[in-house]
Amino acid sequence: MRSKNILLVVSVVIMAAFVLSACANTVTPTAAPVVKTEASVVGTEEPTAVPTEAGILPEVDPSKVTGDIISAGSSTVYPLSEAIQKLFEQEGYTGQHTLSSIGSGGGFERFCKTGETDISNASRAIKSSEVEGCAALTRTPIEFRVGTDAIAIVVSKENTFLTNVTLAELGMIFSDKAEKWSDVNPVWPNENILRFTPGTDSGTFDFFTEVVIQKPQEFKTLDEAKAIVLAAKNLQTSEDDNTLVRGVEGSPYAIGYFGFAYYQNQAEKLTAVSLEGVSPSFETAEDGSYKLSRPLFIYSDASIIKAKPQVGAYINFFLTRVNEVIGEVGYFPASEAALEEAKMKLAEALK
Repeated sequence: MRSKNILLVVSVVIMAAFVLSACANTVTPTAAPVVKTEASVVGTEEPTAVPTEAGILPEVDPSKVTGDIISAGSSTVYPLSEAIQKLFEQEGYTGQHTLSSIGSGGGFERFCKTGETDISNASRAIKSSEVEGCAALTRTPIEFRVGTDAIAIVVSKENTFLTNVTLAELGMIFSDKAEKWSDVNPVWPNENILRFTPGTDSGTFDFFTEVVIQKPQEFKTLDEAKAIVLAAKNLQTSEDDNTLVRGVEGSPYAIGYFGFAYYQNQAEKLTAVSLEGVSPSFETAEDGSYKLSRPLFIYSDASIIKAKPQVGAYINFFLTRVNEVIGEVGYFPASEAALEEAKMKLAEALK
């Protein structure tokens, strides 16, 4: 009996061995792991994607950036772009950056109509008609928020009667509804109002006219509001804010407006007038209590950024370093969320 049991066990073991051997022959072999050598990676592997969900941008070394850049647009954004460009050059950029102050409208014309520029500086959002112009050039504008401005209403230091103005009074001062100061307020001098404003291509002019004239007086279009501004007597317009500064400085009966940075540069000669009892400052611009605060932008296009890596590098540098210089220039930082969104847009364009 014992011999039979042993024989039975041996038989089972032998049969199991045959079964296992047969199964092994039918299993598909596992492929050996592929080990990437340095030679197999270079030039063949897709570049690592920028983690756009965090808005992280690759670090830029300006000394390794080559090629020229062309920017044009807002006179308000100009000093901020100029400060960034100087920093870019100080850290090694040796290319040529052509930077022109021609107003937001003029900048969009060069960017969307003639295609002359890589970057358009703007103190207002791009218009739908301008986007259509860009489309004709196969450009899709990307908006990058870079800061916040508060338009300063300014008079000469010699002016002793104007320290605060209401929105309604300001609407009369900068329109054809008043010729003399006493037409606006009988206690003010019986002297001509000498008006100095940015030119009609300026985003500052558009924004001011919309807030001060169009909306309060319920004009259907901005052009209608512009018409009564341009019909005012003793009006001088210029795309050069320095020209406006000199004009206002020259008379106690002059008044003008421009970006806060220009006021700060000339604060010894000019007085900033409060609006509805609120003065321009970082706090009042951020919380919106100062009615003439507004965002500042630069615009570009993904195809330009890819075709001209120096443009992407410059915008990257702009967005990551702007808060180091914006206070010195005279403007206020964009909110953290707005700046992060701008970085995410660039990260996407760099893919």
